[in-house]
Amino acid sequence: MDSKQHFSIWYFFVATMALLAIQSFLSMPHAQPIAYSEFQALLQAGRVKEVLITDDQLTGIADLSGSKEPITSTFGQPLPPAELKVHAFVVARVPDANLVAALLAAKVKFSGRIENRLFSTLLSWIAPAVIFVVIWSLVMRRMGTGQMGGMMDVGKSKAKIYVQKNLDVTFADVEGIDEAKEELIEVVDFLRSPERYRRLGGHIPKGVLIVGAPGTGKTLLAKAVAGEAKVPFLSLSGSEFVEMFVGVGAARVRDLFQQAEKLAPCIIFIDELDALGKARGVSGLAGNDEREQTLNQLLVQMDGFDTASGILIMAATNRPEILDPALLRPGRFDRQVAIDRPDIRGREKILRLHAKKLTLGPDVDLASVAGKTPGFAGADLANIVNEAALRAARKNKMTVDMSDFEEAIDRVVAGLEKKNRVMNPAEKKTVAYHEAGHALVAESRTAADKVSKISIIPRGIGALGFTQQLPTEDRYLLKFSELLDRLDVLLGGRVAEQLVYGEVSTGARNDLQRATDLARHMVTQYGMSPTLGPATLQNDRPGMFLPDMQAPGRGEYSERTAQTIDEEVRRLLTEAELRVLTTLTERRAQLAALANALLKHETIDRGTLLALLDQGPATAALEPAVTSQDAH
Repeated sequence: MDSKQHFSIWYFFVATMALLAIQSFLSMPHAQPIAYSEFQALLQAGRVKEVLITDDQLTGIADLSGSKEPITSTFGQPLPPAELKVHAFVVARVPDANLVAALLAAKVKFSGRIENRLFSTLLSWIAPAVIFVVIWSLVMRRMGTGQMGGMMDVGKSKAKIYVQKNLDVTFADVEGIDEAKEELIEVVDFLRSPERYRRLGGHIPKGVLIVGAPGTGKTLLAKAVAGEAKVPFLSLSGSEFVEMFVGVGAARVRDLFQQAEKLAPCIIFIDELDALGKARGVSGLAGNDEREQTLNQLLVQMDGFDTASGILIMAATNRPEILDPALLRPGRFDRQVAIDRPDIRGREKILRLHAKKLTLGPDVDLASVAGKTPGFAGADLANIVNEAALRAARKNKMTVDMSDFEEAIDRVVAGLEKKNRVMNPAEKKTVAYHEAGHALVAESRTAADKVSKISIIPRGIGALGFTQQLPTEDRYLLKFSELLDRLDVLLGGRVAEQLVYGEVSTGARNDLQRATDLARHMVTQYGMSPTLGPATLQNDRPGMFLPDMQAPGRGEYSERTAQTIDEEVRRLLTEAELRVLTTLTERRAQLAALANALLKHETIDRGTLLALLDQGPATAALEPAVTSQDAH
């Protein structure tokens, strides 16, 4: 239970008990209650001096001085005359027609009073109603401001507002994307000194769209812009606009811009814009649905506000190809900043940034770590640094060593090491020959990436081993011969099994899938088939800012062309298999030696691999084994 809610419940519980106590105290008589028979005895003895008659009780004063016998009340409490000379009493009234006559005969001063029951009525009915209303109001207010959202505030924007003192992210915290930083430095200058641009007749951009793959630092870069400009930062996700209630999303868009006008100059940041700005009319449903109303309201608001107010809209997405074209026209998101995965220098800068808080060992080479992580985004590199620190802490080390970084890379790339998974000797030997085939073919091809590590320790869910290849440099173009070498490496494990055992296992499933995809791309996308000629036969819709993010689709070609494509893909794979078979047959002794070394050590690094290949054994015993069920 929330602490505030816990406090409120106890507060009202105490208040209710206090009201009940006050009501009981006010209605409780302050005189000693006695029985009506005792009142008659006191009246006959001449002890009663004064009586107040109401509708339901008699209240009076009795003089007990000189009484020889104590008078006992109905509660069993004696009234000794030595201690109480004048005693107030109260007695419940009973029907007695002779009461007035008896009081007159005893010469008792008496009077009557009609009770005013308004106060008791207020306590009995109005006070509980007021308490109920107050509790209900607080509950509804809590529902409106709670984490789950409330019925009372469904039209309010859920933007998180970061003011200057809470936003300590600057461009110094962003590394590896220098081009994007330079593009946004001008945006920061717009917010800091807009007059310099207005005096020449220009105006600052209304919106900046940051596009990039997941984990490349889009949100971090937007916060850095706000931190550098020293302006408030309103952050929310595109999915937070749309709710189950009709019209809520549009209302939240209006409320968001109203908040921004009060905080201007400021930055509005919408993360995952594709959840809100998907192209209209592509869902096949009615065009006037809730999401499209919200998008229409956003477009209207972006057209309506004046750039002179100092409001800048920033958004991030990793699916720009599905955004509505109206969002991307000039006057809305005027600028598009594309963030690519960092190169090797950028990865080294990111690693150094995240490793500042670590105590690194003397053998740590972050440049080497950057070289072993091609294609990694900033979030992946941050995860590697964290995994290395956690591994060092588990082993009670004083510093984070290079071995911790290498194990962290293996864990991120191949999965968690399964040391407790037991394989029978035959399967383990099959995996060893499979991985040895990959490594040997990779070392035999001049254009293939060199092998960094070979392991037959099971990792992840289905990998019984892996061969790690690292490029010597970042590559952006691949030639036909280089793609053929990659095909050879992918088929190296399967051909090694066929060569040694005379049959193949299920372990090459993933290798075959990747090899088939690569061969089909060579034929249908890259125009590398002499039979089909220089033609692209797959109608992919490339991403507007990320060319590698595409929506695949079949091209417009005949069934005969489709058959030719299948034949060309089969030809490329068959020719690659023959090339690999020739290579492994010529180096069969090295294949056996490498497999035996893997069976002995389970993991081999590049230095051990090169030393083993340099020995060049002439012969080796190749023992057949049962069919493997390896799931490599």
